[in-house]
Amino acid sequence: MENQTGQAPKRNSNVIYFLIVVVLALLATDVYLYLQKNKSDTRIVYQNDEKTRLQTELDSLEAQIEQVNTGKAKLSEEMQAKNDSLQSKIKVLRQELAKGKLTQGELDKAQEDIKQLRYFVTKYTADIDELKKANTALSSERDTLKTNLTVATKKDSTLTKQNEDLGVKVKVGSAIKLGAADVVAYKLRSSGKEIDTKRASPAKKIKINFTVASNTLAEKGMHDIFIRIIDPTGNLITPTDAANFNADGQDLQYTYKTSIDFKDDGSQYTIDWLNPSAFQKGTYTVLLYADGYTMGKTSFELK
Repeated sequence: MENQTGQAPKRNSNVIYFLIVVVLALLATDVYLYLQKNKSDTRIVYQNDEKTRLQTELDSLEAQIEQVNTGKAKLSEEMQAKNDSLQSKIKVLRQELAKGKLTQGELDKAQEDIKQLRYFVTKYTADIDELKKANTALSSERDTLKTNLTVATKKDSTLTKQNEDLGVKVKVGSAIKLGAADVVAYKLRSSGKEIDTKRASPAKKIKINFTVASNTLAEKGMHDIFIRIIDPTGNLITPTDAANFNADGQDLQYTYKTSIDFKDDGSQYTIDWLNPSAFQKGTYTVLLYADGYTMGKTSFELK
């Protein structure tokens, strides 16, 4: 009996110890779960804050790209490809960050991707700035070239006009001109002998005697001479096969055409002209042309 009594308190003591251990284990479990919950809540809050920061940085990078593109610089194919690639990467990262919960690995990867993206955006921005500077320089150079071209064109037009004027002056200056001149009418005998006359009725032909003024600019050699003879009534005497020539900027008919050998030596020339019809009383005007200009004029009178 004494032994049984002694064992009972001992058993009760073991039960108490067991209960204490169980209570302590439960308390430890609660504490562990509480700490784990706090740690999990902290991680969720941290992840949410990091996602927000990364999304804000994406907004900043996208705004930076849009800002450099507002300069309307003409992008090369390579620059346009870079722009499209950066925009595409931003879109993909936005989609990744828009997911519900990210693992720590996914969050770390997003951070690294944005870090690389920031580098490429910075480089792209610098490239665009260089392109804008180059375009500005080219634009300034183009404007300078336009100004120079305008000035050069005006100078060229002025020089062309001056050359044309000079050409005209040289051409006028190189045309041979009449020196001294006189006209004598002749009657013809049956023997063929020519006798000068002042009367209209017997006159059959005229001789135009003239010299050419000295001219060092005139070309030596043969020069065509066009003659226009105006009768006393003011009409031009023309042959049946009359043709035109140009002088002093006008198309004119001529009475007679011949040529002389100009040597600039003071030689005297004589041109014979046989009137196809009868001479009239009055004053005749004789005009000579050479090298496209009026050479000179003279006159004679028949009674």
